[in-house]
Amino acid sequence: MTKKIAWITDSAAQLDEAFIQKHNVHILPLSVVFEDGVFREGIDLTQDEFYYKLNVTQTPPKTSQPAIGEMVALYEKLHQEGYDCAIALHVSSGMSGTFDSSQSAAQMVDFKVYPIDSKIGSYPMVKMIEIGSELIEQGHTVEEVVTSIKKMTANTQLAFIPVNLKQLHKSGRVSGTQAFLSNLLNIKVIITFKDGKPVMKEKVRAYKRAKKNITDLLRNDMQKGSIPEIAVIHCNNTNDASTWKDELLQEFPNLKIQVLPLSVCVGVHAGEGTTGLSWVRY
Repeated sequence: MTKKIAWITDSAAQLDEAFIQKHNVHILPLSVVFEDGVFREGIDLTQDEFYYKLNVTQTPPKTSQPAIGEMVALYEKLHQEGYDCAIALHVSSGMSGTFDSSQSAAQMVDFKVYPIDSKIGSYPMVKMIEIGSELIEQGHTVEEVVTSIKKMTANTQLAFIPVNLKQLHKSGRVSGTQAFLSNLLNIKVIITFKDGKPVMKEKVRAYKRAKKNITDLLRNDMQKGSIPEIAVIHCNNTNDASTWKDELLQEFPNLKIQVLPLSVCVGVHAGEGTTGLSWVRY
């Protein structure tokens, strides 16, 4: 008998409505804490509203994970609706406590939940759910699907370039001196993920060189396996992201390329104008 399986993720995945409906995904929103309250991403706060508030607020905002009670309520609701189990894919535990809370919430209900640490965010999470759904349709067991997704986490990449270090300084990620010198010398920082944690990989002069550095990472990964599709990611910077897409298509005309926004929770730290690339290697 085929099991009825629910998909759960958080708003770091930035799923569009068509994807949510197609795969019947349940979203636990991350939140941004401003002076005037707590706003749930995609529910109380749109991308445009967030960047407006980010630019006018005096006190730097903070991010907040879904409450454990919200997770428990969702699990119980799914159980009541006749689901046999759920696969809960969450943003990297190196960035948020959402995955840990999911594990704790799963132990508090009489419902089988398989929490997965994506060890990343954004576009790779989309592909994990997409491929996981395909495997279920092909008749694979839940355990086989969970194992396959966990293996995917080792072959993902998310690399981005904050437009400057202003927001990283406000959020306490870099010192005022680092931010000042970066702006003065036009030094761009490249942030990637290592063992699920965001790290400053490189510091280079000029945005063009930083883009080349990330594109070189893509070329190197293409030599190790198949990368049929990538995403150009951004924080409210569609113009630069679209330009980067056009540049990549000149070199890789057969590559499928999407332009996707990053979660506003990334925008809290990286700041408006951030761009980057993300992919999964097969």
